[in-house]
Amino acid sequence: MTSSTTDELVETFLRYQHLFVLTAPVLFVLGVYTGAPTPADAGANYWFEYWWLLPVFMLGATIVNTVGISGSALFVPFLIFLFPLVAQPLSPSEIVLVGLVSESFGLSSSALAFVRYGLVDRRLAVSLVVGGLPFVVGGALASFVIPETVFYGLLGIALAAASYLLFRADLGHGDHADDAQEEMEAGADAEAVADGGGHDLPDDDDKPGPAGVETDADGTVTRVDNDGNEYTYDRAGYLERFGNYSVGGAFQGLAGFGIGELGIISMLRTNVPVRVAIGTNHIVVAVTAVIASLVHVFGGAFVDVGHALDLQNVPWNMVVFTVPATVIGGQIAPYVSTAVDTKTIKTGVGILFAVISVALFGMATGVA
Repeated sequence: MTSSTTDELVETFLRYQHLFVLTAPVLFVLGVYTGAPTPADAGANYWFEYWWLLPVFMLGATIVNTVGISGSALFVPFLIFLFPLVAQPLSPSEIVLVGLVSESFGLSSSALAFVRYGLVDRRLAVSLVVGGLPFVVGGALASFVIPETVFYGLLGIALAAASYLLFRADLGHGDHADDAQEEMEAGADAEAVADGGGHDLPDDDDKPGPAGVETDADGTVTRVDNDGNEYTYDRAGYLERFGNYSVGGAFQGLAGFGIGELGIISMLRTNVPVRVAIGTNHIVVAVTAVIASLVHVFGGAFVDVGHALDLQNVPWNMVVFTVPATVIGGQIAPYVSTAVDTKTIKTGVGILFAVISVALFGMATGVA
């Protein structure tokens, strides 16, 4: 297959990514229904027992993808506090697994949308995934052996940190690209620059729209999304990002979230433009969620300790509804972000995280 043919296939895939994305949950559900090790007496009642999770997880996925954080940050607390009110309580391992598997599909759905718009820095994404992966795997394995009270305490810490970071960080879907451009093109006409008239901008024929990216000899990256918006930055700050993504990676494997919330801060602090940071962060969180999910699903077959799960105990009748819900929510989120004030959503989620973290600390200490 020639390079030009490959490029054409990639462009076609990105242009129609929503169609490919929406087939993934259908194939997943069919695969689970036909091949998953379910109870011998599994009938219609088993498969439709948790149908009501579809709208709940769709709403949650839309919220987290609009703000740009991990889905499990909402899904896990929901499964701890609200789910037991109407169904059988889940173990910590089951809670994290359902959150991770659902998040994997939802964030992958949203991440492809960011790739299509040219808002993912692949070099940064690869370095962050490679650096954080050992910590993600380590956190997932640790979840098999830590006591339940410790799990709730660590979860409370992660949510408290996420709440703090949401209030501190500008995670809105606006950007600072115009300010940065004005600084670089002092005296230039801002409207001309926005139209690409200030200087030659990268335009990759293999990408939809005018999107493209180039890096000069000094390491300065000029990125153009397929709406024609320009972003200029460099990739300095790898050490700070490694620190945040390693700690966040451990929580990602342990509790199902953390790498996204801690990681986005390090990218903003190292002057990566907001939209590029959010798009790149989606890729990192999606990949690490997939890896953590695999460890939680298949780890029980190799690690016969603590409360590791095996395939027989995975709540398949839950994920057949939560996975399609998160994929749909991931596709809805970009439209919501243009119609709703993201800062309002961010504030509401931050307050919710703070309240939940207090309740989790109470559970960890035996007060709740």
